[in-house]
Formats: sequence, structure tokens, C-alpha cells
Amino acid sequence: MKGLIPFLFFLSVLYGSAQDGGYVTVNRNVTLMGSPFEITVVSVNEELGYISIDEAIAEIERIEKMISAWNPDSETALINKNAGIKPVKVSDELFALIERANQVSAITNGAFDLTFASINTIWKFDGTMERMPTASELKKSIAKVGYEKIILNAAKRTVYLKEKGMKIGFGAIGKGYAADRAKQLLVSKQVISGVINAGGDTTTWGTKASGEKWLVGVAHLKGRQRIFSWLPIVESSVATSENSDKYVIFNGKKYTHIIDPRNGMPATGIKRVSVFAKSAETCDALATAVFIMGKEAGIALIDQLGGPEVILIDDDDNMYKSDGILLDGSD
Repeated sequence: MKGLIPFLFFLSVLYGSAQDGGYVTVNRNVTLMGSPFEITVVSVNEELGYISIDEAIAEIERIEKMISAWNPDSETALINKNAGIKPVKVSDELFALIERANQVSAITNGAFDLTFASINTIWKFDGTMERMPTASELKKSIAKVGYEKIILNAAKRTVYLKEKGMKIGFGAIGKGYAADRAKQLLVSKQVISGVINAGGDTTTWGTKASGEKWLVGVAHLKGRQRIFSWLPIVESSVATSENSDKYVIFNGKKYTHIIDPRNGMPATGIKRVSVFAKSAETCDALATAVFIMGKEAGIALIDQLGGPEVILIDDDDNMYKSDGILLDGSD
């Protein structure tokens, strides 16, 4: 769901290293959690900067080992393996992450749902799909989905999936969480400033070496290479969910690859959703949820939460935003 965010980030620090005001800015691009990560830090010298990046990478790898459903030794894989059989005792960290995820599920009425991993995908976006699924096919595809079927026991710190065949997955929240944890680690080690772009889920702290704020460029509706407006992201995060080029059209209606876990139907009407909040984890989860909820319900939710903000683009290239977003651009 999360591709490389359709924004242009901190252009002055994308390549190699640069020095300004006695500090050096270093940057590294790596593949982690199956996605491109870009880690940038401002440090007193280049050597220390790259050591800090290595520490951030190690922390992200640690998170991946915990939440990857593909790693048979992970806590997540163990939960899935014991679905419908028995509760699984997990670490405090994973238990808390699942608790927070379920809270997002509750406030979004299930538009965000860890058990989406249980869905039997009947939609094909490779050009081979020739008809709409039937109502019975849709019902069957989501038979194992439902965050309310995740049973948490805080006293015993166990997680239990009620039905055999159920699965949880962290694809719509994991990279954001990993970015947050890597940031927390570097801040604890007195790294004064940086940016972590986790495959489009981005979090920042401090300022550029020059003292300027980190900026995110909002891509123009008429072309991603054009900037519509610049927004500062100060001690904050941003994530985007978009339909890219994966969709099918039936009876003149466009259906994207982003599936609503509540009914098995693809989301419609939205091209792109970008959420701004303090934590990348929050941005990650809410971007997916708002995309599925749609323009009115999604923006209403963001405005009610009183913290996160959103920019939304519909299929007709109309831009909508929450109350706290101020754009300085124009055509």
C-alpha cells in the first residue's frame, strides 16, 4: 500500500555527505523490511554519522525479526501458527503494538485492521481479472478478517486469534513503527538531527545542519516532478497511501488495489492520502484507513482526532485537506 511517498524530501541532503556550520550531514540508502529506506543524520563528523546510521539499521532489523510473518521464528509467525489453537505469550513491545493497532481499528470502524493478512484476495490487478466478484465470493474472502477476533490478555501478556486460518500482519503500520523506534534510539544517543524515510513513512527530528527546518514538497496534481507547496515537518512524521497504477475498471468504475478489510471491496474515489502526525506509526495506519474510509469520513475523523492532519487527492485530481493544513503554493 505504501509506495515511495509522492513528495520530494530534503533535497539538499539526498546524496553522500555535506558539511554546514561545523556539522556534517550523512545519508545512506538501504533495503529493509522489503522496502527502500533512506536514513539521514546530522552529526559532528562523518564517521560518527555513519556509526549512527548503522545503529538505526540494526534497530530496524530487530523490529523486522519481531513482526515479520514470513520469519518462522518471529513472535508474529508464532501467533499466526497458533490461531484457533491457543494463546501465545509475547514481548511487552509486541503486545503494546497490537493494542495500539486495535485502538486504530476501533476509531476507524475496522478500515484499518491487522487481520487483513487473513483475507483471501480474489482481486487481481495484473490484467487477468475479467469480472466483478460475486457477493458470496466477497463474503468468503473476508471470513477470517476482524480485529475484534484478536483476543488480548494483558495480565498474561498473550495474543490469541480466535479462528484457525486467521493471520495478523503489520504491512500498514510496521515500517512506521520501525522508523519511530530507530528515531528514538538515535535521539537517546544524542544524535542532534535526522530524517528516516521508511519506504515512504518518514519521521524527522531537529533541523538541517544549516538550522533550517526539514521540508516536504507536496507534489503538484498535474505532475509529481512539480512542487505545489512546501511544508515544514518539525519533530514530526508523514506517510502516504496511494493507488498508483494498480487498479481494474468494471462498468466504467475504477477499483484500486487497496482493499477494504470490512467487505473485501477495493477502495474507490481516492488517488492519494498523506497524513501528518507526531509518530510515523500513527501516520502509517491512518493513511491506509483514510484512503479506505473516503473523503468525507476520513477528513472528519482526522479533524476529530485533534493532532494528525491530512491532504487527500480524489480521482478527479481535486485536493482536500484537514483544518490544520496551510499550503503556500498555487498553480
